[in-house]
Amino acid sequence: MPGTPQIIEVNNTQLQEVLQRVEQSLALDEKDVELIRAVFQSYLYVTDLVEDKNTSLRRLRQLLFGASTEKTAAVLGQAGVQPQDKASAPEAAPLDPANVGAAVSDTANAAADTEPGRPGHGRNGADAYRGAERIPVPHPTLRAGDPCPSCGQGTVYEKTPGVLVRIIGQPPLTATIYQLQKLRCHLCGELFTAPAPAAAGAQKYDASAGSMIGLLKYGSGLPFNRLEGLQGYLEIPLPASTQWDIVKATAANLQPAFEELLRQAAQGEVLHNDDTTVKILALIGERVRQEATASASADKDDERTGLFTSGVVALRDGHRVALFFSGRRHAGENLAEVLQHRAAELPPPIQMCDALSRNLPGDLQTILAHCLAHARRQFVDIHDRFPEPCRHLLETLAVVYRNDALARERQLSAEARLQWHQEVSQPTMQQLHAWLNRQLNERLAEPNSALGSAIRYMLRHWEKLTLFLRQAGAPLDNNICERALKKAILHRKNALFYKTQNGARVGDLFMSLIYTCQLNEVNPFDYLTQLQRHADRLAVSPQLWMPWNYRDTEAS
Repeated sequence: MPGTPQIIEVNNTQLQEVLQRVEQSLALDEKDVELIRAVFQSYLYVTDLVEDKNTSLRRLRQLLFGASTEKTAAVLGQAGVQPQDKASAPEAAPLDPANVGAAVSDTANAAADTEPGRPGHGRNGADAYRGAERIPVPHPTLRAGDPCPSCGQGTVYEKTPGVLVRIIGQPPLTATIYQLQKLRCHLCGELFTAPAPAAAGAQKYDASAGSMIGLLKYGSGLPFNRLEGLQGYLEIPLPASTQWDIVKATAANLQPAFEELLRQAAQGEVLHNDDTTVKILALIGERVRQEATASASADKDDERTGLFTSGVVALRDGHRVALFFSGRRHAGENLAEVLQHRAAELPPPIQMCDALSRNLPGDLQTILAHCLAHARRQFVDIHDRFPEPCRHLLETLAVVYRNDALARERQLSAEARLQWHQEVSQPTMQQLHAWLNRQLNERLAEPNSALGSAIRYMLRHWEKLTLFLRQAGAPLDNNICERALKKAILHRKNALFYKTQNGARVGDLFMSLIYTCQLNEVNPFDYLTQLQRHADRLAVSPQLWMPWNYRDTEAS
């Protein structure tokens, strides 16, 4: 390994002067000059990242080389460690069917030797197009029971229809112009106008327009100005300001559904919560003014300055509810606001989050579980420096996750899943706990090293990390909430910020409804549209217009 080079201080001006002399050099061709210029620009870029106090080494690696997957096989492969074969990896002990009951009578069977093909690869069948219009096409000359035109002796009968799928393109929002004929009497001047057809509606913007704009903006991260440009190219103009007016009016109609989702989430058996950063320009400007005032008066202001989007995902009666809240409050404070709506007779819910204290709901009681994926990620981050210890931990946790996947595959109840994990995962976790203690007690890992820190984190939070071994229904990790927050992150990466607190509130409402639909495999476009078309009924009985029951209500 080469020795450490001497560190020198070079500013941008000096680099530009060197680059000018390089460009004037006759010994270098144009490609050499471009290469040197790229090296200088890369140096300045990396220097700025290193000087930024918010850039960690992990973040720097991701910016330079891209984010890597956290799957065990990929992580160990990057570290140059050969993962164990599935045949030699630790296997879960078989579960005695008598201990669990008929619901899991087949759990003692080993997994199939051959894995099924990965879903989502290959052509989509006609059944996958659930939102498509279906048009029956009868045979032009034959009906069931008619004589066979080929042999003349038999009769024809119905079989499963043949299927032809045709996909067409169109603008996200289309327009129809109704030209109403006008006639005037040449003698008296009376004007006669053709009545508008029912399809023209009473409003210029149909309910589906608000649904589509909201879905593109808050569900897919398409900013208003980009949609304005796209619609302009397609000759259906829709200014950004008009889009905001539409979604603002739509949000007012959807508000009862959001409030009902909040009440439903409060009754959940399991609640996940986490948060990410957000920019709200009005609140940032308010903070700047407060800081300027405090600086002028020499008074210190202890008011919180950070801005966050919190995600809360609740599981209740087989349904999932996602809620988003943007503002100055942390995830724990927003969760406390949700739990204020919880029925007093219900027991405390299970709360899944990481170990940050800001995720706790204050004085409200919950059964706290910590995210196993967060603990695992600390070993993923250092796998290249400590390959063997990290391999052992990652492959051990892989056994636990495989057991949980089998429980989902067999659709075990919460109680049966608990017994399953106690039978097959608890011995594995007990061995891991002993191994972690041995690493520190026998000085196999330096306590102050990155490996020692990751081990101490797991030991310090062991009881909450292993709640799934003692509490029915306790999840392994908080991944479902982290996936939900990707909605807010996608919006932040594309639209960058909200202008006002009201704009953030509208965004939270749309994201909550849209992602709740996705979690329950419901078409969010149809859901948002039907809520608007039945706004009067929604305001009276919002509990009947949830994503999982609105179609039954609509049909009644």
